[in-house]
Amino acid sequence: MKNLTVIKGDITLAKVDAIVNAANPVMLGGGGVDGAIHKAAGVSLLEACRAIEAVDGVRCPIGEARITEAGDLDARYVIHTVGPRYGIDPRPEKLLASAYRNSLDLALQNGCRSIAFPAISCGVYGYPIEEAAKISVDVCSQSIYSDLQIYFYLYQDDVFDVWNNLINERADRA
Repeated sequence: MKNLTVIKGDITLAKVDAIVNAANPVMLGGGGVDGAIHKAAGVSLLEACRAIEAVDGVRCPIGEARITEAGDLDARYVIHTVGPRYGIDPRPEKLLASAYRNSLDLALQNGCRSIAFPAISCGVYGYPIEEAAKISVDVCSQSIYSDLQIYFYLYQDDVFDVWNNLINERADRA
């Protein structure tokens, strides 16, 4: 658990190798963290996303991840992942775990040593915060990812508190 850190703040300011974007399947920007990342990264991020092949308009299916250059962000890459819409997509817990796992795998495959995550699917996609935190920490705590410095950049107090409390509880038990 020493490699997991919770930060209350703006993910677009993270100084890491890869910033994870809670994207939509089209990957051309949107609201929430997706819109903030696209705005901070500049037009080159949108161009990089457009360059990813789309199948029936989908560049990144739910639970998968894609990597692009980071544009004007203080990171090498943006890893775009699409989380499930809670109550709409089947087996959301499997899809959310897959979104985290595929993002981490892409980071490792691209030589990253640090990665910053938002609370994937916890905004307009409606995922319950406590359940999402547990899934994310379970995945990120796997030994295969122990060499990665993993940061959770969480903007809202309630979301920060849930992740922070969970990680501290697990550290106390370890």
